[in-house]
Amino acid sequence: QVQLVESGGGLVQAGGSLRLFCSASGSTFSMDVMGWFCQALRKQRDFVAGISSGGSTNYAASVKGRFTISRDNAKNTVYLQMNSLNPEDTAVYYCYADRRSYRSWGQGTQVTVSS
Repeated sequence: QVQLVESGGGLVQAGGSLRLFCSASGSTFSMDVMGWFCQALRKQRDFVAGISSGGSTNYAASVKGRFTISRDNAKNTVYLQMNSLNPEDTAVYYCYADRRSYRSWGQGTQVTVSS
């Protein structure tokens, strides 16, 4: 089983930047895709970005060009650099990791963007 811990959330003004971190521990061998979802208040959890162990990336249309996902396989850590933030980005951001057809989730980190 993989345990995920996120950090880096907080309060930022519109137009600002934040960097999220997600560290994996436990059975990290054979982890494949890692990435991020977000869930705004009273809304469903939506895909934000994902990155494979080989470095291939995928982004939601709403964040493409503003967010950058990266990964350090040696440290079992995935990062999400968020630039040009706007109030619509306000949500809890959850890290996920896929390993052998099972998805693990972190506890989430709150991102709040003020106008």
